[in-house]
Amino acid sequence: MTPTLPEDQVYALIGDDGFRRLVHAFYRQIPNDDILGPMYPANDWEGAESRLRNFLIFRFGGPPTYIEQRGHPRLGMRHMPFPINKDARERWIQLMNNAFAEAALPTEAEDVLRPFFEHVATFLINRKES
Repeated sequence: MTPTLPEDQVYALIGDDGFRRLVHAFYRQIPNDDILGPMYPANDWEGAESRLRNFLIFRFGGPPTYIEQRGHPRLGMRHMPFPINKDARERWIQLMNNAFAEAALPTEAEDVLRPFFEHVATFLINRKES
């Protein structure tokens, strides 16, 4: 199914609050997750949450705060230090799906965001199964 909402209009639809709800619901699950939790520095939960939120806001039509603070996203390079295999990818998607359920975003926004997350999560796999 092709989304009806252009990518650059997601921010106009859900705004800061929608992205805040989604990303907060996602990160609330991370500290106790046995696969993803160890990948995050325990002393930087707020920073990690802020970076993802600002990236998504920028990527989907909002203010360029992420670019102003961090420059080009370079997602592959930034994630290379973390052992992202298929299991990590699947868990990330599972936790984001849980976050979607909690955030209760409009269907039009989810129809754009879900395929993006699926694609990027696959792109970021950087370790073969052992």
